[in-house]
Amino acid sequence: MGGTEPPGPVMDRDEVDRALARLGAEHKAVEDSLLALQDHAGRRLLEGAELTGTTKDRWAATERTIGLLWTYFDAYTAALHEAREVRARRRWPGREELAELTERLRGESVTVSGTSTLAEHFTLERLVARMNELYASSLDMVVTADAVWSALPARIDLLAAELGRTRSLAHSVGVRPGEHPAGDDLEAITHELTALRAEVVTDPLAFWRPAAGSSAPGGGRPDTDRYDRAARALEDVRREIEAVLQVRQDSEARLLRLRDVLSRADRTLAEARAARGEVLAKIAASEVPAVSGPPTALQERLATAAEYRRHARWHRLSPLLEALEQEAEEELLRAREQLTAVTAPLAVRAELRGRLDAYKAKVARHGMAEDPLLIERYDQARRMLWSAPCDLRAAEQAVLRYQRAAADMLSGAGPVDRRGSQ
Repeated sequence: MGGTEPPGPVMDRDEVDRALARLGAEHKAVEDSLLALQDHAGRRLLEGAELTGTTKDRWAATERTIGLLWTYFDAYTAALHEAREVRARRRWPGREELAELTERLRGESVTVSGTSTLAEHFTLERLVARMNELYASSLDMVVTADAVWSALPARIDLLAAELGRTRSLAHSVGVRPGEHPAGDDLEAITHELTALRAEVVTDPLAFWRPAAGSSAPGGGRPDTDRYDRAARALEDVRREIEAVLQVRQDSEARLLRLRDVLSRADRTLAEARAARGEVLAKIAASEVPAVSGPPTALQERLATAAEYRRHARWHRLSPLLEALEQEAEEELLRAREQLTAVTAPLAVRAELRGRLDAYKAKVARHGMAEDPLLIERYDQARRMLWSAPCDLRAAEQAVLRYQRAAADMLSGAGPVDRRGSQ
């Protein structure tokens, strides 16, 4: 919908005809726009909706604006019709007729009554600009509401359907409000989607995010933040329900693995306790750590897990199994660490025995096995290492003396000072 030339000198016939042609095209464009607005799906929805909030207020104002638009259009139509009638009087209009046409086409010849003021006077050009302005604001409101209604309710309904399927699945595995956090989450999502849909239907403009710097009607996008949060929350719950379902499918195998891990931990602790008694009997002056008892607390919780499985309480079994699997592995690791700590003195003794015998074999290969000093020092070290209880510190010193004597012999350093033999 464009504008006409500004007022000026009296128009000639060609100028009048061109102006009437332009005004006729503008009239057609305005009429088409108003009829399209009248038939717009968003407008029909707004007329039949129970509106609230911002949308209710803006639609009331927009209805008044649309009514005013038609009033302006009727005045524009009448003014154009009258100008055409004047032009149709004669094929070659005279000076007086051209002056009248100039006033009608360029002057403030259009008077609109029944608006907010007593009367408004417009040139045809300003009237078109005013209709353009009112049309743009009316269309913006209608297009915005329609865009929200086209985008959000359908998506909310799809999400609600997914929510219903998830709720059924949750009930099948015992996930219910008040009994499991995921059940409480489902209840909260249900309330949120119900409230969100009701608000979107009655106040769509509250869910519109205008585009920065845009003046075009409907410039912006629907605000989907609340919907997106609900969708993410439902996805989190759905994954948790799937985890519970997975527990139902593989719980027996997981319970068997848990029993095996705890059994190995128990056997390892039993071995550690037996080894501790052996160390105390065979090794003197050694700090031997105490060994903890069997993992009875874990065994009791394992029995609880088996009870949950028998009664199909999958939502309780799922977190319990996860905790037990971690704690059982930690218990087995602690048992192995205790066995290693308890048997450390025996490992030291075994290492010393192996070192002593290795040096004896090396000496024998060099034909020095019958050296009296080496025999004496070997016998001293061997008696200490094979006696019970074994003094590891003294035995280690004896092995070192034998090693030094053997090294001196093998390097050709000559006789060894026997004063270091004791």
